[in-house]
Amino acid sequence: MTERSSPSTPGLNRRLCIAPMMDWTDRHCRFFHRLLAPDALLYTEMVTAPALIHGDTERLLRFNADEHPVALQLGGSDPAQLKLAARLGEDAGYDEINLNVGCPSDRVQKGRFGACLMMEPELVAECLSAMQSVVSVPVTIKCRIGVDDQDTEQTLDHFVRTVSSSGTRCFIIHARKAWLKGLSPAENRDVPPLDYPRVHRLKLDFPDLDIILNGGLEHSDDCKDALRTLDGVMIGRSAYKNPWWLTELQRQLFDREPTAGRSGVIASLLPYLERQCTLGVPLKSMTRHILGL
Repeated sequence: MTERSSPSTPGLNRRLCIAPMMDWTDRHCRFFHRLLAPDALLYTEMVTAPALIHGDTERLLRFNADEHPVALQLGGSDPAQLKLAARLGEDAGYDEINLNVGCPSDRVQKGRFGACLMMEPELVAECLSAMQSVVSVPVTIKCRIGVDDQDTEQTLDHFVRTVSSSGTRCFIIHARKAWLKGLSPAENRDVPPLDYPRVHRLKLDFPDLDIILNGGLEHSDDCKDALRTLDGVMIGRSAYKNPWWLTELQRQLFDREPTAGRSGVIASLLPYLERQCTLGVPLKSMTRHILGL
């Protein structure tokens, strides 16, 4: 992990988060997003605990020191595996460890993790407790408002109450249900209706928890409206497809300017691209992330 540095966990600010997105938010994408939003909290793609334990750990955890603050998102449902994976993440220098309890794909369900775990809040609490027992950085969770035919009023409160008993204080809530049968992962990002008011009611019921809103946020005004009640917003596809929007959010939410102008971003990115190319990274695997600029 030659490019990491000591984590910047003290004072982590979750006012603006950039979501974990499979096949998109790799380390090159995160370096690019950091130039656009210096104060955002970045998240890795989801890494499963078994892959981290039994696979190429160094490659899976590699990141650039300039990405701080950056969170590692894990997938899994075995407390012992997640405990070891969380420790590996902290040792690598990540500022936060996040558990994925929101992904609805069939592959994830077969592995018994992701959104299907919303039906097992006691197991989720056990997993988070195990992770927290071996790390000093925050351990957080990303989930949905419910799955399938769950009553989101009763079951979401029960889920959060049970999981927060583990000591977890930050919940990133994708404000849609996940349909585990009959919808693809792509459809699960659009078809179930958004329910922002439910997330706001959750904050009223659990005022001592940090509640971060995720799902369908596409305009700065929507983000500012959410922040009147909630503790943060998490932007996903809109940030990737229109990355320049991140500079507006940076300016409005933190009153601090990012790199001036699109040309300034490219100028700041070039030394990184050159350095990675000398290490054998294909140029196209990095420049694909900047096409929306």
